[in-house]
Amino acid sequence: MELLIIEDDEVLLDELITRFKEWDVSAYGIKDFSDVMNDFIKVEPLLVIIDITLPKYDGFHWCRMIRNISRVPIIFLSSRDHPTDMVMSMQMGADDYVQKPFNFEVLNAKVQALLRRTYEYQNKGLDVFKFRNALFDFKKLIITVGENNVELTKNESYILSILSQSVGDTVSRTEIIEALWDDSKFISDNTLTVNVNRLRKKLENVGLTEAIHTKTGMGYILKE
Repeated sequence: MELLIIEDDEVLLDELITRFKEWDVSAYGIKDFSDVMNDFIKVEPLLVIIDITLPKYDGFHWCRMIRNISRVPIIFLSSRDHPTDMVMSMQMGADDYVQKPFNFEVLNAKVQALLRRTYEYQNKGLDVFKFRNALFDFKKLIITVGENNVELTKNESYILSILSQSVGDTVSRTEIIEALWDDSKFISDNTLTVNVNRLRKKLENVGLTEAIHTKTGMGYILKE
């Protein structure tokens, strides 16, 4: 398998490639930052790691370009610590956000968890779920209501599939985090909040109002 790393810090890029090689993961680093998409199409990566601050165009631009043609998992790296950056990355379809400086083993754990749930995860035989007047297709990552479709990210699809397995019951935040990221210490609580809020808005956009309820201090409920 191969990762695509979009990082202009050559020292960090070389170290990332070396570390991933030690974990039996091949990684390709971008050299020409004026034509990132050409390398993306050529490499056909299983996962993309993007820095926010880059020459020519920033990481948000390239995330948007990639999302126009692919649903490949994306992890942002950034030395910027403003919450807006994390929110924006998630809104653009990124799957995770890692702040620099970071622990390489933690980054690798995030990469492996994303790869597992993207390419190996089996949703307990639940591929399609009917909810109210909607159809949730967890394989195609689409919600269909009549003639209207809304696309989901991998994270949103997994969160919705977990909630769909316990309609009317509270699913704890910890349970969702552990199901998505395997180990809660590798993901921030804020990341889950951002994903759930984004999912809730998408549901509302197709008429599924008040579908996800927040149980303060406990978790979330998918309500008929």
